[in-house]
Amino acid sequence: MIDYMKVLLINGSPRKAGNTFRALTEVANTLESLGVESEIVHIGPVAVQGCIACFRCKGLGRCVFNDTPYVTIREKIESADGLVVGSPVYYAGPNGSLCALLDRLFFSSKQHLQYKPAAAVAVCRRGGASATFDRLNKYFTISNMPVVPSQYWNSVHGLMPGDVEQDAEGLQTMRTLARNMAWMLKALNAPGVERPEREEPISTSFVR
Repeated sequence: MIDYMKVLLINGSPRKAGNTFRALTEVANTLESLGVESEIVHIGPVAVQGCIACFRCKGLGRCVFNDTPYVTIREKIESADGLVVGSPVYYAGPNGSLCALLDRLFFSSKQHLQYKPAAAVAVCRRGGASATFDRLNKYFTISNMPVVPSQYWNSVHGLMPGDVEQDAEGLQTMRTLARNMAWMLKALNAPGVERPEREEPISTSFVR
């Protein structure tokens, strides 16, 4: 088993220290208490370039656009053993800037993401958490990433910064998520555990 493990947590909110950050901090603190290093990275409030389907990344090995959020997170993911992505709910979905970044990141850097445990965290005032949670999990399940469970869907509730402190169940869900992440990391890196054999990808087009 490897002695050193690290989880990267992406704060997909434009607010650096809002409720999404607080939820991710609960995960990070629990991971640290279990001997797993954690780092929270904020994508920032500036608009993020979306994918334009130019496919240049196939030759370059990275996205053709070198904006700071993409470059920073891509570099950190290479050395991370696990990933947690957090987002506020906007119109029953994740923050658009976060999705623009993840589209490029997962399409161009799948080789750095495969078989790393991952989890999504949604933060909402009232509704839309399940749809956001579902959308973010799709990035993981198309990339051979084991999805880490918790005791409930990974969501916390609050509108104004600090509101999530009143959501005791939500914060407990974050701690359970962290404990399961640590457990999965240790299990997947135990001696004798090998990655599954991978077939060459098959792409079937239904429009001919």
